[in-house]
Amino acid sequence: MKRRNFIAGAGLASLAAGLGVEIVYGSLLPEGVVPLVLQDPDPFKLFDKDTQMVVLNERPWNMEAQAHLLDDKVTPGRVMFIRNNGLIPQDIDPSKWVLEIKGEAVKKPKTYTLQDLKTNFKAHTYQLTLECGGNGRSEFNPPAKGNQWTVGAVSCANWTGLRLRDLLKDVGISEKAVYIGYHGADIHLSGDAAKEPISRGVPLEKAMQDETLLAYQMNGKDIPLAHGFPLRLVAGGWPASASGKWLNGLSIRDRVHDGAKMGGSSYRVPCETVAPGEKVAPEDMCIIESMPVKSLITYPKSGARIKEGRRLIIRGHAWSGEQRVSKMQYSIDFGSSWKSCSLEDPVNRLAWQHFSASIDFPKKGYYEVWARATNDKGESQPMVLPGWNPKGYLNNACHRIAIKVV
Repeated sequence: MKRRNFIAGAGLASLAAGLGVEIVYGSLLPEGVVPLVLQDPDPFKLFDKDTQMVVLNERPWNMEAQAHLLDDKVTPGRVMFIRNNGLIPQDIDPSKWVLEIKGEAVKKPKTYTLQDLKTNFKAHTYQLTLECGGNGRSEFNPPAKGNQWTVGAVSCANWTGLRLRDLLKDVGISEKAVYIGYHGADIHLSGDAAKEPISRGVPLEKAMQDETLLAYQMNGKDIPLAHGFPLRLVAGGWPASASGKWLNGLSIRDRVHDGAKMGGSSYRVPCETVAPGEKVAPEDMCIIESMPVKSLITYPKSGARIKEGRRLIIRGHAWSGEQRVSKMQYSIDFGSSWKSCSLEDPVNRLAWQHFSASIDFPKKGYYEVWARATNDKGESQPMVLPGWNPKGYLNNACHRIAIKVV
C-alpha cells in the first residue's frame, strides 16, 4: 500500500483538520514527511495476511487470495478473504459481549453473554465453505458494479461453536417463525450508528441444520477480528453474506428478514434469465441461497513451465453449496475432451472436496488446464461465463491455468 498523496501546498491547518486535533510542533515537521496517523495502514500487517493477497478496497476492507494461496486443505487465516460492508468494530471486550434475541416470532426476548454461549451449550466443529456471492464478478460483461473479485473470495476453515438450533430451542420460538435475521457491531460507512451496513440472515430451515453455527473459534483459536471476533454466524454453502460477523443480535422473524442488503439487487439474481445489460425490476429478483457447483485449481500456479516428457500434477478443491460434488474432470484441449480426476469425500457436509490428477502433454507448447466439477444433481460448471446478472453474482465458470511445456 502506498502512502497518501497530499495536495501540493496543503497547509498544516488542513492536516490538523483531517486529524481533528492540533499537530503540536507541526511547524517543525520536515518537508515531505507525512504524519504516521495519516498514512495508509498496511493491511497485510493489520490483518496478518499473506503479502500476495490482493486488496480490492480499503473502505470498507475487501481482500482476496490468489488461487495458488488456497492450496491448504483447511484454509488458514492468513489467506482467508475479507469481505466487509462497513467499518470493523474496535476495542471489543469479550467479557462484556452480549447476544440479544428478539423479533415477532420469539416467545420472550432473551440475552446471552459470550460466556453463556460457551459454557451452557455443546460445542461442535465443522469445516465449512464460505464464498462471496460476487466471487468471479470481474469476468462479467457488461461490467457489474462492486468489488471486482477474481477467484479468491472463497475459504474452507474449521469453525467451532454452538448450533444455532440449540440456541433457538433454548430461547423458544413460535410456529410463526420463518426467518432468522442477524445484527452485527460493524459500523456504517457514514458513521451513523442508527444505520446497519448489512443485516441479512437465513430461512428457518437453514438455521436448523446441524452445520449452522454461532461460532467463537476459527481453526481452533479465537476468530480473527477481521473475520468476526468474538462471535459469528456461519452458514456454510450459502453466500458468505449470510454468515454475519461481530454478531450481537438475532431477530426471529415471521417474514423474510428485511434488514440492510436484503432488498433490491443485493445478493439477488434475476428469477428468470435476462439479456446482458437488461434492467431487472426488484420484484423479479430472487434471493441467492445455495451456491452453485464450482472448483479451483490451487497447484500449480498459473504460468508454470515444465519440461517436455514430464507429467504435471494438479490439485485443487471443489464445492457445490448444499450439494455434494460427485465428479471432477480436467481438459487440456479447451474443453473438447475431458479426463477424470481423483476426488476425495468431504470431511463433513458443506466442506469442499479435494481433487488431483496427473497430466501428460503430447508435445512442447502452450496449454491451458481447465477444471470442471459436477454435483450429485448432475449440474456441471459451464465452460464459459454463466448467465449475466446486474450485480455479477454466481460466476461458476471453469477455472483454468496456463502451462508452458518446454
